[in-house]
Amino acid sequence: MIINTEGRVFVAQRIDTPGDAWQMPQGGIDEGEDPSEAVFREVEEEIGTTNMEIIGQSSGWLVYDIPEPLRASLWGGKYRGQKQKWYLMRFQGNDADVNLDHHHHPEFSSWKWAALNDVIDLIVPFKRPLYAQIVGEFSDQVRRMAGKDKTS
Repeated sequence: MIINTEGRVFVAQRIDTPGDAWQMPQGGIDEGEDPSEAVFREVEEEIGTTNMEIIGQSSGWLVYDIPEPLRASLWGGKYRGQKQKWYLMRFQGNDADVNLDHHHHPEFSSWKWAALNDVIDLIVPFKRPLYAQIVGEFSDQVRRMAGKDKTS
């Protein structure tokens, strides 16, 4: 979860997901790679910048499953879900630092800063329980980082 100085959360629309579904950057961990290194690699691949710092992490690993009817059509049927370690990151740059076309295979078509309280509703339904967990876990820290409750 990448937050700006106002406590708003970075979300982006996937190129391969129809409709108005958004998500936070996420990705895989390479063999032998530390999760805290993978987060910076994935963020750079997906949004073109690593101008941020880790300020927190989830207390454990979080899991979501892709619903059976969608598995074959999403990502070539290669994945059935993900087990994820989440990090809370403070964005230290400016909006011009974000470059969705940085990687030769862009994942996102557009992005925005969203209110923390809106993030869960922006996500595809099958990921909402996981997003509810991570928003719940990071919400107090996000509000403190913003200096006051600017997340609604």
